[in-house]
Parts: sequence; structure tokens; C-alpha cells
Amino acid sequence: MNCNDEVTALDSSVCWEIIHIPEKPPQLPHLQTTVNVIAAEIEPKHANTLVRRLNHIAPLENLRHVKRIRKKYLDGGKSQLCLILCMASESDGESNYVQEGVLELVNTYQLSTFTTKVCKYAASTKEEWEEQCKFWPTSFHPPTYNIEGITGFNEEDSLSICKFMKLAVRQAISGTSVVNAAVIVDPSSREIIASSCDQVVLSCNALKNGVTPQYKASKMEKNPTLHLKYKSFDNVSCLNPWGWLEQQLNLSSDSWHPLQHAAIVAIENSAARDRHLFPVNGQSAEFCEEDYKVSSPTGSPIKRQKINTYVKSGESTECNGNGLHCDSTRPYLCTGYDIYFVWEPCIMCAMAIVHQRIKRVFYAFPNPNDGALGSVHRLQGERSLNHHYAVFRVLLPEEILRSEALVMKPCLSREQI
Repeated sequence: MNCNDEVTALDSSVCWEIIHIPEKPPQLPHLQTTVNVIAAEIEPKHANTLVRRLNHIAPLENLRHVKRIRKKYLDGGKSQLCLILCMASESDGESNYVQEGVLELVNTYQLSTFTTKVCKYAASTKEEWEEQCKFWPTSFHPPTYNIEGITGFNEEDSLSICKFMKLAVRQAISGTSVVNAAVIVDPSSREIIASSCDQVVLSCNALKNGVTPQYKASKMEKNPTLHLKYKSFDNVSCLNPWGWLEQQLNLSSDSWHPLQHAAIVAIENSAARDRHLFPVNGQSAEFCEEDYKVSSPTGSPIKRQKINTYVKSGESTECNGNGLHCDSTRPYLCTGYDIYFVWEPCIMCAMAIVHQRIKRVFYAFPNPNDGALGSVHRLQGERSLNHHYAVFRVLLPEEILRSEALVMKPCLSREQI
């Protein structure tokens, strides 16, 4: 489904705002956290030897952004070199403690030590870096990606982002209770790759009476006022990822599946779509028609070693007996795609989209208890991960949930998105 074809322009989109969520919380430059180190003034001729020795016996593992040597110009044009020897002890009364290997260098070169402060964390902005250098010189490395280049939020892009977010909101309220929704989009073609909501586990009474999620959705379409019966967001799985344990105690109520959050199911639907369009060795995996309600993609930025291009719908390719595309090339997971959430994902969902190589994440409402992308944690800033995505929040009023319930159309229900 192409968003431009199915959704009319948003009258309220002009008041929505798209903001970038940085890798770490913003901090005033002069309030940066510092730690104590032991340093000493040295002779320039000994600098290389001392740095090599210290990097071996006392590496600054957690202070890689801090330069080991500081050069300071004195009155009269003379320069002074100071060298960080090691971290200072955090124990009271032992601030001048120097480990044995470093103490040997101090005695050999007759160094006079002193304690000074350096900034604990690397600077994320030029302003922070300038303030850090007032304590001790540090290195400044701008983000590996260009925020402006990734967003490119001109008027057309902003309208498109708001449209997809509105689709996610409509999907989140398409049942008798409000849940989270995830929509995966190819930004190059602005086509929806896959989408889903939190999957609900029906109660024993509901199963005994033959009620199914499809039945509940169809009943909702016949009676749109059901949208307005929700009183809270207790059924949003990412807001309370452990709440399913409490819900299980009440056998008369429905609960969401602990592993089938909206993001996980949307990823499963995307994988099912790829298996359908790009079968391996001419064999197509089992495919559920209900899960496949999205159009085939066009070109998209993906890993070169995995795929050269997408197969466009209608192109002549070799096909198997079922009429499916048999091109050996296929998308590598969700590389280069965007994903839209109504609520900020939890850690499980945030890690799932890391593994899927998502490029950008958009969410509307924060997750104050278990948010992984700004509210509690900032997984996008975890350097140990092998993939990083840019995170943005689409600011919109919470009242949009109720207003969208009033204007919701059957063509935008969960089964048809």
C-alpha cells in the first residue's frame, strides 16, 4: 500500500514536530562529569618513551577520548608538557596513590606528580568539546552519520513521516483496546513493507466462546464506538513488558503475548514477505495471506554484498511453478528501512530492530518506565553494538488517539494496512 495513494493530507500535521533523540542525554557543557587523574610535567625528549610505557602498564581504557599529553604555552613563548600517568584512586585518603609500574617511571624520571580533572565522557557536540578542553585536551569525533543527511526533512518528507505515524496510530486503536503498533517503511519508495500490532492472547472464556482476533476486529468495524471504551494504556506491551505475568493470573481477561510485541510481529511479517517474493532455490516458504497486506518494494539502499537490486512487481524474471519470483538476490533483513511506533519500544524490541539493520526509528509517545530509545535507556548510543540507527520522536498530542478513533475508516483497519 502506498501511503500517498491511501491517505489524504493531514490537516494537523503542520503542528506536529519531528525531533532527533541523541545518543546520550543533552548536558550543559559546564556541567559535564569529571574524574581525577594523576599527571606530571615532563621533558619533551622523554614524551614518546613515557607514552609508550604508560599505554602498556596503565592504559586509559575508559578515557580514550582524553589525550595523554597536554601542551601549554607559558609567558615568554616557552611550552610546558604535562602527561597523564594513571587514574587517581577513588578511595578516601589515597588520591595520590600510584601503582607500582607507574611509580617506577616517576622515580626513574624524577617526576613531580599532581592530581587534575578530565571529562569522563566524550563530547557529542563542539560546544561540549570546547568546554572539556578547559580541563584537559580531548578528541572530538562528530557522529558517524550526518543527522541532516539522514533526515532530509523537507516539507514533503515531513508530511510523509506524519502520514505514516498517523497510520500507526490508527492501527494501534483498531481493536477494542489501545495497543502499540509498528509500521516498517521503505523510505526510497514510501511503501509499507510490513506492519502489526501487539498480539493478544485470548482468555479462556473468549476461546470457549469461539472469539478470535479477526472476529473482534470485524465487530469493531461494525461498531466504531468501541474505540472510545478504553480507559488506559495497560494493554500496550512495551509500556509494561512484564505485565503479562499479572494478566495471566486473571483468566477471564485477555493479555498480550510476552514475545509478540508489535515490532517482533512486524519483523516476522517482513521476513514472510521476503520469503514469498524471493524464494530460495525456487522453493517458497509457507506464507499466510492474512499477514501479507503490503505492496512489493522498489529500489532501496541495502548491503551490496547481500543484494544488487530488488525485483519490481511486473518485471520479467524466472519463476517457479507457483508464479513466484525466483531471483536469487533478496533484501538483507530490513536494511535501510524506517520503522514507526506509537509508543517508544522496550529493550527487547529495540534490540530486534538493531539486528534487522533498521535505518531510522520514529515514535510518537515516550515510554517512561521501560523506554529503550530516550526515556530510560539510549540503546542507539551503545557503542558495543554492530549497528546503529537514528531515532526521532514525532511530537503529537495524546488526544490524537481519541480523535483518530472518531474519524477512523474501515479501509485503514488492522487487516488492511
